Amino acid sequence: MGGLLVNVDAPARRALARAVAAEMRRRQVKRIAAQRNPDGSAYEPRKPQLRQRPGRIRRTMFARLRTARFLKAESDENAAVVTFIGRARRIAEVHHFGLRDRVNKAGLEAQYPKRELLGFDDAMVSALTDAIVAHIAG
Repeated sequence: MGGLLVNVDAPARRALARAVAAEMRRRQVKRIAAQRNPDGSAYEPRKPQLRQRPGRIRRTMFARLRTARFLKAESDENAAVVTFIGRARRIAEVHHFGLRDRVNKAGLEAQYPKRELLGFDDAMVSALTDAIVAHIAG
């Protein structure tokens, strides 16, 4: 596809990259809200709270991480990127790769399960390919 995009002028490539980045962000937000990894499997559920009343936590995970404040779509004429910014990047990285991190500033370290926040699934790849082909054709 790179060969086709070479013939497109820079402002058109910039507009295409902006549209692709926005679509990628929209699909990532939907998938994170559905609590799904890119392969379609569900996120590992939260561990039970030690000193709280038993019962499941009803709030969805990563509700603030998927807001426009923290999850950004960036683009230029050569690339389209969806990324987390600020402190949210570190939090997302810990969960995405399943790393160890402190629960709070003075707290214990905990091993977080791997929950892939960003990634491509087959539906996203086909939708982005269709968008690029439609942009080039039209």
